[in-house]
Amino acid sequence: MMPQKSELKASQKPNITLIAADYERLSALADAAMYKDSETAEMLSEELGRARIVVRARAPQNYVRMGSDVLFRNDITKEIRRIVLVFPSEANISENKISILTPVGAALIGLRAGQSITWCARSGEVRRLTVLKVRNPQAPVIDHPVCQEPLSPA
Repeated sequence: MMPQKSELKASQKPNITLIAADYERLSALADAAMYKDSETAEMLSEELGRARIVVRARAPQNYVRMGSDVLFRNDITKEIRRIVLVFPSEANISENKISILTPVGAALIGLRAGQSITWCARSGEVRRLTVLKVRNPQAPVIDHPVCQEPLSPA
């Protein structure tokens, strides 16, 4: 059974990790976007507020960061999608490049393979995504144990 909107508290969301450079750039982006799309900017700000910040040299390779190639499942519809998480200026739906300033982008940032996140959409619908695989630029592929489908080269 999915949680109700009132039950979706930050304390129920998974721990996330960000590298310091992404954190700084995303913080500025969220602040700037407050006037254009306040709901998504607030969602991103909440995610940033929960993040464990690390230097690039100590960053784990199996978490979603900017530029990550991500295979995830929509746990409501069971649809599996592959996207690359990018900054707004690089977004291109036909190339599966999803902006961090979308609800899906803001939800995925900082998650590891195997983690899930639940949130309420603008429509009031509960959304839940599970990260199946993460490939970071110049990093090995890290699989969730239940995922057997390899990511094809981008």
